[in-house]
Amino acid sequence: MRGVSGNMDDVQSHPLGELSQEAKSDKMAHLKKALECLLFVSDKPMLLRELSQIIEVDETLTEQLIKELMNEYDERSGLAIVEVAGGYQMVTRPEYGRYVAKLRQPRRVRLSRASLETLAIIAYRQPITHPEIEQIRGVDSSHCIARLIELGLVKITGRKNSPGRPYLYATTERFLEVFGLKDLSELPPIEQWHQKAKTMGVSQTMDEVEGDASASDDAKVNDPDAQ
Repeated sequence: MRGVSGNMDDVQSHPLGELSQEAKSDKMAHLKKALECLLFVSDKPMLLRELSQIIEVDETLTEQLIKELMNEYDERSGLAIVEVAGGYQMVTRPEYGRYVAKLRQPRRVRLSRASLETLAIIAYRQPITHPEIEQIRGVDSSHCIARLIELGLVKITGRKNSPGRPYLYATTERFLEVFGLKDLSELPPIEQWHQKAKTMGVSQTMDEVEGDASASDDAKVNDPDAQ
């Protein structure tokens, strides 16, 4: 991938096109530092559109600058800029997680084994109705669904055009953030869900689920808001 700073001819159509080569270089460096600041202070992924509007250049140039930053961080930093939940976020690299953990204990999103199972069903079958979830699980899932909505991992997306017009449930951007996914296409095959859950800090596995779990059966998922 070519660096932004080395491709000034590519931006002639942008407002920067009227500047001298030296002025362009200075402006590009300035914008890149501005993006770095925005990603550093944001506690959630920032959309390309949002970043573009803030630094007041078009999305094509903004994306070029972000890619350049990503390469620079890959080469020299314990931090990384990643694509997640449809946006960009600055995160610590996993290999340095044990050092960060000594500084602060991350908050946890607590999920019972039953809620974790319900979340998996919604993630892989979405949009899906309450009766369809219970048909798969074989037990009442009202509490689990309510808990997932409360945590911001699941949302109501509409109603199904069937008798009773039941609500349809789907996962949220917060779900993508918590599980470190760029979008739903990155969901692992269902048979690998257990391993994915483990890598995200879930202490209970799906095959342990037998109906609703008690509070003592809580699984824990890292909360990215605390990192």
